Amino acid sequence: MRTFLVICLGLAVSAPAFGGNSAPLADPQLIQWSHAPFETGECEICHESSDPQNPGPIVGTVNQLCFGCHDMFAESIADMANIHSPVEESCTNCHNPHNSSRVKLLNEDIPELCGGCHDDVLAIARNSPVQHQPVLAGQACLKCHDPHASNVKPMLVGLPYDLCVRCHGKDDMKDSEGKPMANLQYLVTHSHMLHGPVADKDCSACHLVHGGENFRMLLKPYPSRFYSPYDAENYELCFSCHEIDAIESQRTTTLTGFRDGSRNLHYVHVDKERRGRTCRACHEVHAAPQDHMIRDGVPYGPRNWILKINYTKTENGGSCAKTCHPTKTYDRTREN
Repeated sequence: MRTFLVICLGLAVSAPAFGGNSAPLADPQLIQWSHAPFETGECEICHESSDPQNPGPIVGTVNQLCFGCHDMFAESIADMANIHSPVEESCTNCHNPHNSSRVKLLNEDIPELCGGCHDDVLAIARNSPVQHQPVLAGQACLKCHDPHASNVKPMLVGLPYDLCVRCHGKDDMKDSEGKPMANLQYLVTHSHMLHGPVADKDCSACHLVHGGENFRMLLKPYPSRFYSPYDAENYELCFSCHEIDAIESQRTTTLTGFRDGSRNLHYVHVDKERRGRTCRACHEVHAAPQDHMIRDGVPYGPRNWILKINYTKTENGGSCAKTCHPTKTYDRTREN
């Protein structure tokens, strides 16, 4: 059998091609996987002749020949709403019909194979300051995308939210800096209040998926720390939905319920030149046990010690007890 392979390999340059990278590998030492008809010398399965030195042209289109054996695969993708265009065009766009150094007779490793067409996505995944670790590791693209056909755009193997919580629904996850990440599935399941995008199961409303410029691959800037000098540009993500005046107005009776009389307590906490409290100091961004996404505690400092907020809601306001400051109360009906 290996003698037969060497004969065919000697004809790799002149043998009729399927399209794509269809010629047998020129170096027998590279061969790890071989297509069964080619391995057994049955060229006539696809070619006009059984002569390995002159098999002649193929006897149909590439996909007709592939689906002639892989009929169950053809039937399964035919029922899908979205078929990957390289699959419709020719199986040899991704697979070698003779042999390969890669599993599944692939022409290239993943993600290089995907990057042959999706070079912009691969560049983002590799060159972004904040990288999504699963995108380039292990099965890479295939963790989330089906290379052949899918009922979910863009070729996803499941609904986007379900794919996200498949990984982000675990304990002990850490980000690229080694900081603990919340078990999103547990948080959502055990919380009274869900942030609007989470309730809509729309992670992409705030996050990119392949890589990004901002903290946690957010679409727009958002402070990553407990304290931050106030700059509206640093809160661009929040202000995509929330009114900027609710933070920047010193006095209001309409913009926010977090006020003592007309004194805007969002402004008091956030709008500072040096140690302004960021949104995450008091609010959870995915799901929270209390109204207004108020959290029980927030990771504080490099050790991520949980600083308890000890917030209590009242009819006309609320109080925070012995956290960043002595117990303080606010009342929206107060005259000031």
